Amino acid sequence: MDATAIAFLAVGGVGVGVLLLSLVVGELGDLGHGDADGPFSLPAIAAFLGGVGFGGAAASALLPALPGGITVLLCLLVGLVVALPLAAGAVKLSSSLRDMNTTPTLTSGDLLGAQGVVVSAVPAGGFGEVRLALHGQQLKYAARSEVPLPTGTPVYVVDTPSPTSVEVVSTAPDPSGGTIP
Repeated sequence: MDATAIAFLAVGGVGVGVLLLSLVVGELGDLGHGDADGPFSLPAIAAFLGGVGFGGAAASALLPALPGGITVLLCLLVGLVVALPLAAGAVKLSSSLRDMNTTPTLTSGDLLGAQGVVVSAVPAGGFGEVRLALHGQQLKYAARSEVPLPTGTPVYVVDTPSPTSVEVVSTAPDPSGGTIP
């Protein structure tokens, strides 16, 4: 392995080191303003250095030996061609991850009005289990009811006495035309 390839591999290794630093330490090393993002963020710098280093090393291995510094310049050019799209992709990916919408944490108020089904029979005044559909998720809660509710009964949440339990009423139709109390 020639000195050119070793030098470019070392630059690529520094890029991997910067990437590991950004994963472990975070964005403490931002250049410029503390809220800076873009080409001077640690992931972009890591991608750029890795692209120049490993792209240049690959070019060094593939190119024939040329006189003078022509080999180094060609390897640097290939490294830059590889590095620029990598750095742009790192900027885009990190900003997408940072600005990604997330679902807020569920609160007791979110449970009120939720509909579900009894999965473990609820005795009158005692606890059973219900499965509630909330924000596209199926969640199980301990459930109480004033009347006994058999497994499979559709229910509606009317109160949240604790973070892990709910008070429910049946929404099953009564044979007489109303709903079962």
